[in-house]
Amino acid sequence: VQLVESGGGLVQPGGSLRLSCAASGFTFSRYRMSWYRQAPGKERELVASISSAGRSTTYAESVKGRFTISRDSAKNTAYLQMNSLKPEDTAVYYCNAVLGLNTFWGQGTQVTVSS
Repeated sequence: VQLVESGGGLVQPGGSLRLSCAASGFTFSRYRMSWYRQAPGKERELVASISSAGRSTTYAESVKGRFTISRDSAKNTAYLQMNSLKPEDTAVYYCNAVLGLNTFWGQGTQVTVSS
C-alpha cells in the first residue's frame, strides 16, 4: 500500500497550489480520501474529505471557499486545489485513505506560504 503526495512547495500569499495523492496497493474507489495538515507545534487537523464515490465533500471552516478536494478513480489519485493561500496555511499536508478500520497515510508534502 502506498500513498504518495506531490505538488507542495513555496508560494506567495494569494497564490495557488495543487496537491496530488497517488494511491496504489488497495481498491482506491472504495476508500474515503482526506487531506490533513500539521503545522509546527500544532496537532494534525482535517482539511478536506471526499466520499468514496466523490459525491460528498467536507471542509474545515478555515479553508472553505478556497480549497477544493477531488478524486479521479481512473488514475487512483486524489487532489487538493488550494487557492488564495495564506501564511497560516503553511504546514505539512498528508493524504489519508479510510475504509472501516483500515487507514493509510502518505509521507506528507510541505506547503510554505510566504513572501
